[in-house]
Amino acid sequence: MKKKAYRNTPAFVFLSWGSFAFFVALMLIGLYTLKEPLMVKGYYLMGSVGLISSSFTLSKVIRDNQEDEERYNQMFRAMDGPTKKEDTDTHI
Repeated sequence: MKKKAYRNTPAFVFLSWGSFAFFVALMLIGLYTLKEPLMVKGYYLMGSVGLISSSFTLSKVIRDNQEDEERYNQMFRAMDGPTKKEDTDTHI
């Protein structure tokens, strides 16, 4: 049976999630200790949550577009078949 291969090592995944959790905690601590009215804290919290969620969405869209482009190129390379070197050379 084939073992599933992951793109990232477990250490890198742990580092990514750990740093994300650490900086979210720092942001929440900063909001908690901020000497402003609750309305201002809520505004900053809303902006931060929106920024975090849009960052995840944007990175997923970029990755999906890149994978789609690779799949599209592979599909058309397979349809074209092998090309001769003489056909691709252009001399002036």
